[in-house]
Amino acid sequence: MKEFTIGEITEAVEGKLLHGSKESRVRGFAIDSREVQENQMFFCIPGARSDGHDFIDQVLQKGIKAVAVSDESKVPCRLPDGTNVILVSDTTQALLKLAKYYLKMLPLKKKIGVTGSVGKTSTRDFVYYVSSVRYKTGRNKRNFNSAVGLPLSVLEFDEDTEIAVLEMGMDTFGEIEELADVVRPDIAIITRIAEVNIESMKNLDNILKAKMEITTFFDENSTLIVNSSCPMLSPERVKGQYNLVTVGDSGKENYIVSDICDFGDKGIKYNLSRNDKKWEIALPTAGAHNAFNASLALAAGELIGISPEEGKKGLMEASLTGKRLKVAQGSGVKVIDDTYNACGDSVKSALDTLAAAEGKRKVAILGDILGLADRSEAVHMDAGRHAADCGVDLLIAVGNEARFYAMGARESMNHGKVKVMYFGEKKEFIEKKDEIIKKGDVILVKASRGMEMEEIVNNILEG
Repeated sequence: MKEFTIGEITEAVEGKLLHGSKESRVRGFAIDSREVQENQMFFCIPGARSDGHDFIDQVLQKGIKAVAVSDESKVPCRLPDGTNVILVSDTTQALLKLAKYYLKMLPLKKKIGVTGSVGKTSTRDFVYYVSSVRYKTGRNKRNFNSAVGLPLSVLEFDEDTEIAVLEMGMDTFGEIEELADVVRPDIAIITRIAEVNIESMKNLDNILKAKMEITTFFDENSTLIVNSSCPMLSPERVKGQYNLVTVGDSGKENYIVSDICDFGDKGIKYNLSRNDKKWEIALPTAGAHNAFNASLALAAGELIGISPEEGKKGLMEASLTGKRLKVAQGSGVKVIDDTYNACGDSVKSALDTLAAAEGKRKVAILGDILGLADRSEAVHMDAGRHAADCGVDLLIAVGNEARFYAMGARESMNHGKVKVMYFGEKKEFIEKKDEIIKKGDVILVKASRGMEMEEIVNNILEG
């Protein structure tokens, strides 16, 4: 992590030094007053629920040496000795400008951007581990893929970073373009287009258009890598004045995924082919869909000089960020914790992983997929039917929209093979959990992030 001078920061963010010395130095940056550390700089970001300007006194008491503000009136009249205050027109934009400045300083060989409706964080992590086989690589912290999270991650990169792997998220048009302007990726990956944010984005075409903003600053030397097994990412839809690399399972792509073996919570194995070469890839990561995510990473690896044979060694070391098909054991059961987020496709893929896992009973506890608007009933019912068809023994639907999981399972031709239970709220299930869960069960818990289904995970594991 680089140590910055106040003068350097002021110039990079096009700000005005209101108080302090250009020669002063800071190491590290923060936007959350609860997480600040001594000698860092605090950016006062106005938010929907709180305004960072309201916490200036608090962070100064914790040893913060500098603050960036957009509202001069919020700066305390009395400041501790050595405090630096930089005035900018917009603190979020200032943070983005500083990250862009720092990226230009680094000795980077390539910058790789990753986006998609689902699988982007996992793919980002896979790219990181493939790249790290040979290069000093930086990536986003946790799931920091927004206009504040991405720059905070960049500013923590070591000064000798050679490859930057940066995930970009969005809720609406223009957000990925803004991040792409900061990163200016040489290589971009789009994982999949699915019904995430469909309530605000209206349709899949709009979602694709927003994700394609990652190519805004491409030229003829840039490369887009897509999972073309997703119909929305067919070559006809994503071609442009840049290089295109496709990964899929139809046999027509540049990289062909085949013979996927799903070992449930123990991982997967598959074959990857390109031209006349074939590699057998083993992943300790659960989920058959990760064959495509890992292959996207291997395709990116070849573009930076890492062969799939070399790159697959990095994949064996991969540890995915957050609660993505994480396996935990406790109280005589095994829990597959996939509570980070959900869409229809990812729920069905997680159900397949559960069905392939070892356990006396396969139990799926599924909560609401949020943000589907008028598509909610159809998507939940489809996933419910899949639960009945793929070999789940017990489906427990939790939440308002989750009632459609139960309806779908009961309408399936295989409805007699799965027991279905429905609870309108988490607390209703938790109250009866001990009557339902049995030792030897392998349990999948999955829902949209807003459902906070980790409460159920923790309750089950604690017994």
